Amino acid sequence: MEVTVQSQELAKGKMSQIHVDRAVKAIRTDGYIILENVVNHGHLDILRERMDEDSQKLIDAEKWGGAGRLKGHLQQGPPPFAPYIFRDIVANPFVIQVTQALLGEGLFNSFYNGNTNSPGSVTQPLHMDGRHLWGGLKVAHPTASVVVNISPMDVTEENGSVELWPGSHLETRGNGGRIDERIEEARREIAPPVRGSAKKGSVLIRDVRVWHRGVPNHSNRPRHMIAMIHNVPWLRRAKRLKFNKGCEPAFENSDLDSNTEFVDEELNYLFNPRF
Repeated sequence: MEVTVQSQELAKGKMSQIHVDRAVKAIRTDGYIILENVVNHGHLDILRERMDEDSQKLIDAEKWGGAGRLKGHLQQGPPPFAPYIFRDIVANPFVIQVTQALLGEGLFNSFYNGNTNSPGSVTQPLHMDGRHLWGGLKVAHPTASVVVNISPMDVTEENGSVELWPGSHLETRGNGGRIDERIEEARREIAPPVRGSAKKGSVLIRDVRVWHRGVPNHSNRPRHMIAMIHNVPWLRRAKRLKFNKGCEPAFENSDLDSNTEFVDEELNYLFNPRF
């Protein structure tokens, strides 16, 4: 499911209620939505150049991350300092319109990192990023957290667009971590997977419980995917996210609580992403 933000909406800095309602319904039903045409391409180009350089450092060190920690998959976020912090990424108003309508006022971000799918990667195990909040449910609870993914390039099947399982966030079998193969095959009979391909400038918003996996990148360049997690306001906060001082304006006057701390220290964001 995709919603293309129109020129008049971009000019206003606000989506129509029809588009917001469509996006919220898609997340509640299918577990995901793609918003097209909401991130500046120039900003993405700046990030891609730096993230390509950072990827090579991680590849050289063989610092594989993500589900299964398999070759070709990197736990890699963007630099948390200027000139690599942009409002249309960390506090995109169109994204926040959707996540606020879904999660309520006072929502907050708890994550700023990402993953990179490198050339020659292998297939990850099918997994969930987040569990149902209560075990033993027969009916899944409403969405409490969503992953916000932004890529600085076109995401295609060639460069490893993520495999997504529509509606799987409503499955109460296999709560958390890897999905058992028997449960996977049973779900495939109901709703087979799709690919999360998206044009440059798009944002993928997905319930943290949606089943997914990384697949091989057959291109000759890394495919980066920045990730944030927006949460209902009552969810427990582990810690504040650290950014270097000077980035504050990108987060100000937003309906999203950025949950941030601005520091002078050098942040080892590549090899110690938790700080």
